[in-house]
Amino acid sequence: MKYRRLGSSGLQISALSFGAWVTFGNQVDRGGARELLACAFDHGVNFFDNAETYAAGEAEKVMGDALADLRFPRDAWCVSSKVYFGAAHDPKPTQRGLSRKHIVDACHQALKRLRVDYLDLYFCHRPDPDTPIEETVWTMDTLIRQGKVLYWGTSEWPAEDIRTAHKIARAHNLHAPRMEQPQYNLLHRDRVEIEYAPLYREFGLGTTTWSPLASGVLTGKYSRGIPDDSRMNTPGYEWLRERIESPQGRADLRRVDKLLPIAKELGISPAQFAIAWILKNPHVSTVILGASKRAQLEDNLGALNAVDKLDDAVMRQIEDALR
Repeated sequence: MKYRRLGSSGLQISALSFGAWVTFGNQVDRGGARELLACAFDHGVNFFDNAETYAAGEAEKVMGDALADLRFPRDAWCVSSKVYFGAAHDPKPTQRGLSRKHIVDACHQALKRLRVDYLDLYFCHRPDPDTPIEETVWTMDTLIRQGKVLYWGTSEWPAEDIRTAHKIARAHNLHAPRMEQPQYNLLHRDRVEIEYAPLYREFGLGTTTWSPLASGVLTGKYSRGIPDDSRMNTPGYEWLRERIESPQGRADLRRVDKLLPIAKELGISPAQFAIAWILKNPHVSTVILGASKRAQLEDNLGALNAVDKLDDAVMRQIEDALR
């Protein structure tokens, strides 16, 4: 495993990490989670990603129980949660958003579900138009000073909102957001490569990127239709199916068909190819992997050995295929 600093912080996290979105609590139970977490940890993964809203809090319970079973040294791994959407199926007004109340309540609930004393990383899962950014910054700073959170960040925030949060933190000597969790893959690039570009230099922003395979689209398994056992057919994720069946989705599938021969020529799997491409970006602190089966996770982890195969000539070939 290779390790990268979380932006300009001193935290060293594995270049490949493992997350619970879609899988834990839906497709993966406590026993399956133990196997997957053990596999990841044995390969050097030291960051496990989660959120209050994943499986309505069940994903954090499954991960917390599995980590307790495995008894990894607590100082050898990091775990995250995210706050905004709430953990209830039908959240009340005070059970969602980025108000001081919900952030504090959600933090305590995540600590209990994950069975830890502190969160290494805590993300504001989306911007909240109903809460002043100043209130959110002050609340996150309080949690850090109380020792309940080590680093806080954002997920899918506009660059201007991140800049505002830093301005508030600087004016009041508060802890500023250190990382952002954006979607980033071969089909979804602009925010990481263009919108956030000034923030890496200005604030040392770290990134923990999600959906490296574009929900499986980049593996090519949807080129001939939607398999019955895919996440596109998982209850609650119908929006993924709608996206792939849209005109943009069909265009993406045509682009994937141009990329797959490049991976084959390199002798690597489509998943390894897509993940290795992300790792070529020095502004990516870690790529969050998702898997429901050990073989799938092991294949994804093999992307580390494929990075060197993507030389300048191959990267130009990729750009031509995407154009």
